[in-house]
Amino acid sequence: MAPARPPASSKRPARSRPLLLVSAVALCAAGALLFFLWPSGAARTAVATPGTTAQTTLRYTFTVLNSYPHDPEAFTQGLVYREGVLFESTGLNGRSSLRRVQPETGEILKRVDVSREHFAEGLTDWDGALIQLTWQSHLGFVYDMDTFEQRSTFSYPGEGWGLTQDGNRLILSDGTNTLRLLDPQTFAETGRLAVTERGYAVNNLNELEMVNGELFANIWQTDDVVVINPVTGHVTARIDFGSLRTHLDTTRPIDVLNGLAWDSNGGRLFVTGKLWPRMFAVRIVRN
Repeated sequence: MAPARPPASSKRPARSRPLLLVSAVALCAAGALLFFLWPSGAARTAVATPGTTAQTTLRYTFTVLNSYPHDPEAFTQGLVYREGVLFESTGLNGRSSLRRVQPETGEILKRVDVSREHFAEGLTDWDGALIQLTWQSHLGFVYDMDTFEQRSTFSYPGEGWGLTQDGNRLILSDGTNTLRLLDPQTFAETGRLAVTERGYAVNNLNELEMVNGELFANIWQTDDVVVINPVTGHVTARIDFGSLRTHLDTTRPIDVLNGLAWDSNGGRLFVTGKLWPRMFAVRIVRN
């Protein structure tokens, strides 16, 4: 939370009434313009980030390359694509799991269930291992990528939501606008990155994925994915994936968008959601 602003000084010179009236009108007009221009669907909180309010958020679009079957019982929390297969973390107590999935068919090639007291969350890979978070257990699991044998566990404060890596560090989201940076060997926190858009905090950051040097994050309970500069934390673009819902069978329960996995060789992004019966391969169009 940004620190409270100091109270106005009682010694500040009084302004004349006409000047006050002109200032008030100008402020109201600026506020109205900001209200209508601000993108919808984001949880926003004012933060002290001078100079960011003039930045423009681009609107990326996408084209659907393919649609694949996806387990409609999978409460998807995290996705990783490596060497032709998807690794998926699913949530809910008593239903959490780690899976290896054939993307074209949706076939579950390998699965290990997580103990029912844990609600599994985000997933990433590092040096031949898969790293899986839990929501409120303050516990992460490290698995062998090939055998799914659990190598070790680690702890962290607060909640775990999304997880990715940029080749040097792990990046963890916890539902706020602040991303935690972790050492991939010791899991010690090495820094934090505040995510803002035009001077406002972007909360509910969830599933994370690095895409060609940019950090993608879906905003929980929306169909928006924000594109983040991983150095500054500034949101540079947004992608609305709401149109994917028109391809889903709405006669059965579906939940929110959640699940991003980048195929660097194919230049495509896999996108799905919790309890979604389909997974999509899309190509991002940077307008």
